[in-house]
Amino acid sequence: MGSIVVAMPKVDDANRIADIIKRSSIWEDPIVCSLGSETLNLSKERDVSIVVCTKKLKDMGYEELSDYLPSFVNMVLLTQDAELVPFSSNIIKLLMPFRSGDLINTINMLTPVREVKSKPKPKRSLEEQKLIEKAKEILMVRNEMSEEEAFRYVQKTSMDSGRTMVETAQMIIMMNAE
Repeated sequence: MGSIVVAMPKVDDANRIADIIKRSSIWEDPIVCSLGSETLNLSKERDVSIVVCTKKLKDMGYEELSDYLPSFVNMVLLTQDAELVPFSSNIIKLLMPFRSGDLINTINMLTPVREVKSKPKPKRSLEEQKLIEKAKEILMVRNEMSEEEAFRYVQKTSMDSGRTMVETAQMIIMMNAE
């Protein structure tokens, strides 16, 4: 799990937000700064995964900061502007005033999922793998899906219906047999 940077023009405000994050006991001490350039330097020196900031810092706006940050860094934008639409998918707007729980939940939502060790799944037979591949090909041609989209469709449909992926693949093949 990477670090959190709290970037705000007023250091006192940034420290208050950092205290909320510290009290959650999930994150180590957030790094506080008041400049976008400081934030950018920190993202190069450390493993920064989330930046909590306001629309304007002392030296740049959130748009410019987001442009310069690595693409894997998520941003929580604290704003009072309900009309503001973030221009990037890695920016989450949190309207002020907010409850501390809302901030923590938003940060947790953006936290990369940790690997969970689980039992190894039994390997599929070659015949079962071919059935799933054939179903994916049908979906790719018929619905103009990418291979990943087709796989996810088979996977989600099997989960929703309570069937295995192989059974779902067989159903897709049978429904499209000519």
